[in-house]
Formats: sequence, structure tokens, C-alpha cells
Amino acid sequence: MELAHYSDYALRLVNTEEPARNKDALTSVDAVRSLFGPSQQLARRVTDADLTRFRNVRGRLRSVFEAADSGDHVLAVDLLNSLLMEFPVSPQISGHETLGPDGAPNWHMHLADHTSNATAGYAAIACMGLAWHLTEYGADRLGVCQAAPCRNAYLDTSTNRSRRYCSDRCATRANVAAYRARKRLEAETSANSGRRAVAAQDSRAASEV
Repeated sequence: MELAHYSDYALRLVNTEEPARNKDALTSVDAVRSLFGPSQQLARRVTDADLTRFRNVRGRLRSVFEAADSGDHVLAVDLLNSLLMEFPVSPQISGHETLGPDGAPNWHMHLADHTSNATAGYAAIACMGLAWHLTEYGADRLGVCQAAPCRNAYLDTSTNRSRRYCSDRCATRANVAAYRARKRLEAETSANSGRRAVAAQDSRAASEV
């Protein structure tokens, strides 16, 4: 079962909110529908009631990322398992739309939609995708961007588990901020050293009088 791309559903939902900036992109039915991407069948089922339900699932998914990012992997797994129990998936064999070289169906597994509402369908897919990523790569591969005030979630697929930012833009911004902070510290250290040298010289001069 190819579940890697399903984890993107979790990211798309979590990152509709920027808590530190007090921004929320999930403000309309159309905004909810846009999260489904090519899954238009589910998107067409979105109603006004799904807006509140989506926000609730979003908060719970963010808690999974935050727990994993803080190093509490047991809590992250417990939170995700709770979501999986509430929003179970329905695996189904498909292949009608993907034919192999011989013209026969390329049978594969995907997550079918047999849920009662759009939120449950989206949550089931997002949680299963996130669970696959966690078990495939490890809980420490779920992170929250370290470039303040950004707190976007990300999935680390780097070979050396080194990712700390949600995007190249945030990484660059954090590196520039760190460089400027080092330069300020160097300038302050140099200035303090200069003042201490002058004070020591004045002290010596006073003692010689």
C-alpha cells in the first residue's frame, strides 16, 4: 500500500493555522474543500458543519507533531492512536485507472471512503498517512519549524535526520538571524574588551601619579 502521499493530508490541515501569528486559513467551506486536492468526491461532501470538525481534528494533529518535536514520542503515538481509533480506514484494492505494460490492471491498495461525513474521511486518510510515516521513519521525523514565529509542521525525510525547518525560506531566515546575533555578540564582546582595556590603562596611570 502506497501511503507516503497520504501523510501530506495531515500537513496540509495542520499548516492552515499559524498560532504564533494568530492566522487561520480555515475560515470557509471552500477553504476546507481545497485541502482535498484531486479527491473531489470527498470535497463535494463538505458542509458548513465540517468547518468546526476540521478545526478540531487540526488541533489534535498539531498536538501529535508538537509531542514528537518535544521528544515525547510515547505521547505522540498515544495521541495518534486515539485519532486512528476514532477515524478508522477502509483499505480497498483498486486498479481500474492504472494499467500495466500488458494492459492489465495494476492492482494496488488505497484507502477507500466509506465514512459518514467529509471530516471523517479526510481525518482517516490523514491519520493513516501520518501513522505510516511515523512507523516507517520514526517519531523523531515529525517536527515543528524552529524558525520563530513560524510553527508549521513538517515531515523529515532527510538521510541524516537533520531537518529543523518547514521550508528553505525559514531555514534561510533562521540562518540570517543567527549570523546577525553572532555579529552583535562579537561586537559587544569587542566593545567590552576595549572598555576594560581603557579602564585598566586609566587605573595604571592613576597609580603612577
